[in-house]
Amino acid sequence: AIPVSNMNLAGAKKIKRYIAKNYMTIKYKINKLEVIKDQSDMNYNKLTSEQERVIIHKATEAPFTGEYDDFYEDGTFICRRCNAPLFTSKSKFNAGCGWPSFDETLPNAVRRIPDPDGMRTEIECNNCGGHLGHEFLDEGLTDKNTRECVNSLSICFVPKDKGLPRIRNE
Repeated sequence: AIPVSNMNLAGAKKIKRYIAKNYMTIKYKINKLEVIKDQSDMNYNKLTSEQERVIIHKATEAPFTGEYDDFYEDGTFICRRCNAPLFTSKSKFNAGCGWPSFDETLPNAVRRIPDPDGMRTEIECNNCGGHLGHEFLDEGLTDKNTRECVNSLSICFVPKDKGLPRIRNE
């Protein structure tokens, strides 16, 4: 790069000619990058503003309001954003906390990240990074001594007799 202060009129004209000559190529490359970005955003499931608030911006839904808090059918809970399987209904239990609770995740389904306050551990979908909720250990609520406390807005339920949808990747 040439510092602007050192550029003379001839240099500026040379750059102007280069841009004019290559304008369509430059414009195409910029537009292609924009399209690729838009397509990757569209690869995930569309979210409502409330779902986005929880999944993307790491908010928490109010307790005892989620559709899966008091829900006990046989099947699989998947990530609402990307369809990755996260929990089976066999691992769901009533913790009485107001959110769906699970004592086991499917292998490699969840990523655990210490909260900045050091008090809790956040859980995210390992595929898309969507916020699911928090993990609590040593509460003695199940034999596994683990509670994955999950926002209903972060998950969807797929009944056992239905096939799982295709996992969406960025």
